[in-house]
Amino acid sequence: MRDLIKVFKALSDPNRVRILKMLEVRPLCVCEITAILELAPSTVSKHLSLLRDVNFILDEKDGKWVNYELNKTQNNEFATRLLPLLADWLPDDEIIQSDREKVATVDRNHVCSV
Repeated sequence: MRDLIKVFKALSDPNRVRILKMLEVRPLCVCEITAILELAPSTVSKHLSLLRDVNFILDEKDGKWVNYELNKTQNNEFATRLLPLLADWLPDDEIIQSDREKVATVDRNHVCSV
């Protein structure tokens, strides 16, 4: 039961849901997510850590960046079942639509100071 509760706690924050919806579009680095959400990098990192902890996302080093992407592997039954459902949810939400537009245009070379 503990794992299920952690998964739903991870989904209980609007910014974490927004991150998951952005990662449906493409992998992103912390500074790209930070630019879109307009939050402090430390706050975004905490959100990403919680999402990674419940296996919703994976991180992969790519040169000077760490890319975050949805976890499409089958290593957590709750995440495996919920991510496809989440993909169908909120298609008409204005914030989600705005985030998707920003994902299409955000450029890590301009927003990251790495």
